Amino acid sequence: MDTALLSQSALFRGANSDEIEAMLGCLVAKTRCYGKGALIYGAGQTVTALGLVLHGSVLIQSEDAWGRATVMDSLGPGQIFAETYACTPGEPLMVNVLAAEPCEVLFLRVSRIFEFEESGCPHRRRLLRNLLALFAQKNLTLSRKIFHTSAKTIRERLLSYLSDQAIRAQSRSFSIPFGRQQLADYLNVDRSALSNELSKMQREGLIQVRRNHFVLCAESLPD
Repeated sequence: MDTALLSQSALFRGANSDEIEAMLGCLVAKTRCYGKGALIYGAGQTVTALGLVLHGSVLIQSEDAWGRATVMDSLGPGQIFAETYACTPGEPLMVNVLAAEPCEVLFLRVSRIFEFEESGCPHRRRLLRNLLALFAQKNLTLSRKIFHTSAKTIRERLLSYLSDQAIRAQSRSFSIPFGRQQLADYLNVDRSALSNELSKMQREGLIQVRRNHFVLCAESLPD
């Protein structure tokens, strides 16, 4: 197990290699590989383990009764998914988790944290503290998506999302984790309409875009 990678994950923050190995034993760690497009977890399924991406990336999607998918998030190495459901056994998932590319996932029985007596796992407190921080971060991620999609027009949604990405990258030049269709799903807009709006914004000098890389043009940004 690549403990160097795991040490960068929020769940194992502050733990050294030996401590991580002990935590993995406490959480009954198992790994599994998936091909691109494979369903890792499906809506309606109940789970007992959260997933931590070791290699590759995964997409979190919701799907309505007509099969229309909406991208909720994109996760890469070190990030986790299904932690809320893993902590509430019997609660069915409301989303699908798909492999965006070939990936390897580490599954952890995180609910065992709540079963341990104080003497059962010496790292219980650290795991609980880190898990709480993860829940808070996920709440911020959901709030950010709600904020971006609350705007009425496609341009306003794009400006909100791209501005946020620039702030997080601390640069006006940055790459986003979505392809064109995934970005349209994330912002809850039609892909063709999104592409048209991006083309208009580029012609107007607001942005430069090449695939998933963007540059915000400071001199042309709206007041």
